[in-house]
Amino acid sequence: RYHHRRTRDALPARDSERSSLCSDCAELHAYALRRVEACPFGSQKPVCSRCPVHCYRPAMRERVRRAMRYAGPRMMRRHPYLALRHLLDRRRPPAGNQRWRDMSRRLTHE
Repeated sequence: RYHHRRTRDALPARDSERSSLCSDCAELHAYALRRVEACPFGSQKPVCSRCPVHCYRPAMRERVRRAMRYAGPRMMRRHPYLALRHLLDRRRPPAGNQRWRDMSRRLTHE
């Protein structure tokens, strides 16, 4: 969970001459941090795109996708360790809480 938070904290304010986030990005950043903190997988949290539990509202999920399309390619230059860590996490299957995996299977087969 720590490196998920660190990755999200590292990217936003490094673009051009901006030193802080705009209000829309600050709202998205705060929302993302709240959702990561509330993740039922805890320290075994997979990357959100591979997670069987979708805890972001659909509109916010789309906003995160747009932000990551912008920030993702820049991660390799600005934070290569965090980018590599994220890529490795993407390959790791969701693990941990069996109850959530069972619930996910039931929801997808109904």
